[in-house]
Amino acid sequence: MDYINAFWVGGLICALVQILMEKTKMMPGRIMVLLVVTGTLLGALGWYEPFQEFAGAGASVPLLGFGNVLMKGVKEAVDEKGFLGLFAGGFKAGAVGTSAALIFGYLASIIFKPKMKK
Repeated sequence: MDYINAFWVGGLICALVQILMEKTKMMPGRIMVLLVVTGTLLGALGWYEPFQEFAGAGASVPLLGFGNVLMKGVKEAVDEKGFLGLFAGGFKAGAVGTSAALIFGYLASIIFKPKMKK
């Protein structure tokens, strides 16, 4: 059942994003920011944890999960370091995911040799 919930929740998130891209004039970058901010707000309100427990990877893999990770990192860093934690917490918490995206993107560019659009 965990796989089914992850599949339909992740699919629903992707479908809603696709609808936003097709039916509005919002650019993809703004939609991505909207997802990160939504994940941050859901985490701050305490709603993201139960949602993630239900949906598993369907909730943690999309950008909603990245926003939640950033919020948790900032919250922990503020508790430890005070005001300066606002600046360090998000970087520390999101470093692994960001590094993985950069490394795998670089490897994909070496393997598939992308070309510029004309």
